Amino acid sequence: MNEIIESKVLRTEVRVDGVPASYLTVEQDGPVVLLLHGTYWSRVWLPVMEGLGAAGLRPVAVDLPGIGRSGGELTLETGTVPALADWVARFASALGLSGPIAVAGHDIGGAIAQHLLVHDQLEVSRLALVNSVTYDSWPVPGVARFRDPEVVAATTADELLTARRRAMTQALGGAATEELITDYLAPWTEEGVRRSWMALVGAADNRYTQEAVPALRRNTTPKLLVWGEDDGFQKVAYAERFAAEMPHTTLMRVPDAGHIPMENAPGPIARALADFFTA
Repeated sequence: MNEIIESKVLRTEVRVDGVPASYLTVEQDGPVVLLLHGTYWSRVWLPVMEGLGAAGLRPVAVDLPGIGRSGGELTLETGTVPALADWVARFASALGLSGPIAVAGHDIGGAIAQHLLVHDQLEVSRLALVNSVTYDSWPVPGVARFRDPEVVAATTADELLTARRRAMTQALGGAATEELITDYLAPWTEEGVRRSWMALVGAADNRYTQEAVPALRRNTTPKLLVWGEDDGFQKVAYAERFAAEMPHTTLMRVPDAGHIPMENAPGPIARALADFFTA
C-alpha cells in the first residue's frame, strides 16, 4: 500500500523474510541513499527527504522490524546491531539494490551503518552519521534502564509513552510542538511497537561501536558527521573525537539544534547531505 506523506515523499513497503518492511522514499531514478533510524523511526528523516530528492538522489528511509510502520517484532536477539545490520542488507536485496550504496544513520542507526561498513555487509560508497552513537557514548540512561528485565516487566504502556514524550521533547529541542511530538509518538500507541522498542533498547550494547573502531581507523570511505551542537544524548565531543581519529571524515556542526537536527535545520542539512552524497 502506498501513501503520499508530503508532495514528493511516498510511504510504501516491500517484504523482507515474508514480513512487510515500511519505508519512506522519493520514487525516481537516481543514486540510492539508505537512511537508518535508531530509537525513533523513519519519521526523523522526513524533513530532508524532498531536499535529497531535489538533488537527484533516491532517498530510502526504512523502519526497522516492529518499529514505526514495519511489521514483525524485535526480540533481544534480533534487536542487536549485528542482527539489524543483517536485516538491512536483506532489505536492500529485497529492493533490488546492488553496487555501491550511500548510507546515513541517526542514533543507533549510526551503529548499524558503521557495522555495515566495516563488515562489508553492503558495498557502502559514502557514510554519513547524524547525531549517531559512537565509541562508548551509549546506551544513555533513559535507554540503559530497559536492559533490566524487571524494569521492562514493570513498565506500563502509559509509563513508556510518558518517557518517550519526555525524550522526544528533549530530542526535538526548539522544534518541539505538541503536534510534532504527537506525530512522532504515534507508533508507540501500538503494543507490538512498544515491545519491539524495548527489545531494541534492551539489546543496546556499545561493544559493537567500540569493536568497530580499529577497522574505522583503517577505512578510507568518505564520511560526513552532521551534529546538532545542543544534543543532550550524543554529545558533540564524541563527534569531534570521531572526526579527529577517522580518515576522510568531515564534521558539520549544526548550532541551536538537538538530537534530531533535521527538524531544526532541514534545509542546510539536506543540502550538506546532498552535496556529500553527490560529490
